Amino acid sequence: MKNTTDPSSGHSTPTANRRSPLRIVVLSAALVAAAIGLARAQANPTASPTEGASACATQGGWIDVKTGRSIDRDALFRDLAANTPVVLLGESHTDVDHHHWQLHTLAALHGRAGNIVIGFEAFPRRMQSVLDDWIEGKLTAEAFLKASEWRQVWGYDAALYMPLFQFARLNRIPMIALNVERKLVSQVGQNGWASVPPSEREGLSNPAPASPAYQRELARIYAIKKMMPPGVDPASIPPGTPMPEPDEAALADAIKQPDFQRFVEAQLTWDRAMAEALASAKHKFSNATIVGILGSGHVEGGHGVPHQLKDLGVTAPTSFIPVAVDTACKLVGTSFADAVFTLPRADETPPPERPRLGVFLAQGDGAPRISQVASDSVAEATGLQAGDHVVRAAGLETRNPDDLVDIIARQAPGTWLPLSIRRDGQEIDLIAKFPTRPR
Repeated sequence: MKNTTDPSSGHSTPTANRRSPLRIVVLSAALVAAAIGLARAQANPTASPTEGASACATQGGWIDVKTGRSIDRDALFRDLAANTPVVLLGESHTDVDHHHWQLHTLAALHGRAGNIVIGFEAFPRRMQSVLDDWIEGKLTAEAFLKASEWRQVWGYDAALYMPLFQFARLNRIPMIALNVERKLVSQVGQNGWASVPPSEREGLSNPAPASPAYQRELARIYAIKKMMPPGVDPASIPPGTPMPEPDEAALADAIKQPDFQRFVEAQLTWDRAMAEALASAKHKFSNATIVGILGSGHVEGGHGVPHQLKDLGVTAPTSFIPVAVDTACKLVGTSFADAVFTLPRADETPPPERPRLGVFLAQGDGAPRISQVASDSVAEATGLQAGDHVVRAAGLETRNPDDLVDIIARQAPGTWLPLSIRRDGQEIDLIAKFPTRPR
């Protein structure tokens, strides 16, 4: 799913995210339910609890979440290539290490299996012909991003994903569009699945019902969403921002809300769409290993896409998620994933520096509207206020949040950026002064 927010806010995916304490509204799943487990690629069965604890606290290794023991890399990929029909690689959409890990994992799978297909959450089904043209070498990178409506449809930094796309293109690996149009999911969220005529469901069958554990987790996300200021997407909350945690009473109240079931059905629509696309790819490419590149929240706990895959007859999907070493040991014994790959601690690998204005954006009347200004930010120092509409930036008209995001992303450290603001019916000119090093 795509979020249109100021780059200062940083998009994030769920709780495995090394840089965000918040689980995104539409992409979260719980850390509970029955563990799936890895078949035949387990760690040394004689490993002691001490060895398990040491393994999960060491970066750069594969860890069996069920036991906490390390997994031999060669054995893991040998088993996947021979026995696993679908592999799900979870991600935080904005974490560069997650995408590096995905690329290395794809390379290892391709090297071992020699026959893989890669499905991407980033693309709705109508973009399949664009993906085919890219793999056939008919498009430049710039033309590919334009034809796939990358900024409008997905919106995350394309530089994080291009190495994956280039890897597929150079090796002539089929790319599959896993998603559906946001319009469909919005319609389900507003009126419920049953209200959508079958002819408008993009061919989706009825999703398998959410488990009680998934319902509870979605109630948590629903409750958090209700705590947000109007117009603020929880995915746009800056890393490190303290967030209220709903108590049991809040969860119980959320579940009783009339629109909660529609909220659940919207999540299931996404899960089902990607599961059906992966299952269809497995049928079409019967001898290939199908790899899904998708947000971790669709993978965690086995509630999202894995649950829907099993309902579709794909009974042995394997799920991997990268996590920081300061998180990995806490996940041992849960059903978070089949295995995790341990990354450096978040404070050891700070996110790439980029300009940060420090606002949360929503679509306004003909221009992006600022719904909240972060404290101690460039926006606050500039004098921007909640409710302001940014009508121009750097002399360029901004009609929607995407326009402003693009302009901010192009600014170099130390830039003085002219902004034209509409406030209370009057237009005001301001200068946003970015520091020589981003905050």
